[in-house]
Amino acid sequence: MPDFRLRVFQAVARHLSFTKAAQELYITQPAVTKHVRELETTYGQRLFERRGNRVSLTEAGRLLLAHADEVAQLHAQLTDQLQELHGEATGRLRLGASTTLAQYELPALLPGFQRRYPALELTLLNANSEQIAEALLQGQLDLGFVEGRAKSRDLHYEPLLADELVAVRRATAAGAPRQPLPLAEVLAHPLVLRERGSGTLEVLEFALREQKIKLTNLRVAFYFDNTEAIKTYLEAAPDALGFVSRRALTRELAAGLLEEVPVAGLRLPRQFEALWVQGQPLTRPADRFLRFVRQQYNLKE
Repeated sequence: MPDFRLRVFQAVARHLSFTKAAQELYITQPAVTKHVRELETTYGQRLFERRGNRVSLTEAGRLLLAHADEVAQLHAQLTDQLQELHGEATGRLRLGASTTLAQYELPALLPGFQRRYPALELTLLNANSEQIAEALLQGQLDLGFVEGRAKSRDLHYEPLLADELVAVRRATAAGAPRQPLPLAEVLAHPLVLRERGSGTLEVLEFALREQKIKLTNLRVAFYFDNTEAIKTYLEAAPDALGFVSRRALTRELAAGLLEEVPVAGLRLPRQFEALWVQGQPLTRPADRFLRFVRQQYNLKE
């Protein structure tokens, strides 16, 4: 098992904060300082520069971080291989997914994966795309799934599934418009949108920016952190309009609770993607899950 002091060092290096490292590892800040000083004594090198409240890695610290990451990866690979000697996949898999995927796509896939690998311990974090990316970079997740346009150079992205956002409103007696409505008319309604940091809002904002329209100039009635809340709000608000994944509307459209509003000159395609830390191999459980997802969607390796 890797030296716990290396885990402490890696946490400080990720956050560039002794306080945040202590919070992540559930130990005290003096304990973090003690472990780092022991490493500095062992290697005879200062690993961090401390100037007031600012912390930065020294050259020796950057070198140790690279090797510490390699040690952690090798340990994870060794653990997987030792577990496979028993003939059954065990261990843990920490998944994270943005809201649309966590609510409408992954839950249908998880039972099949669990039947195939019953000894694997699975967890799923439901957060927006920005939060999933941050959790991966902080080592809190093994594999993430998001939608949106923003990309981090520190993460690797693999396209998985096409999606589209559509404008929806409470179902009317007249039914959905047969012809696309002008964009200006649609945007004149009170809008119900996803929160900042979500891939859904990012896609909409990017498309509007191409039309020279700023989000700040629109009538936003409410920002919600999940799609279910948007749909429920729209069912109770006859004048409001929202933008929702087509994959999240199957039941409401079939039940006549909501109706799609075609919009002239506005297309909102997006891509669901898997992501993990750039340059780091997937853990064996994460690799198994990604292969399973590809199989379910008939995607090539």
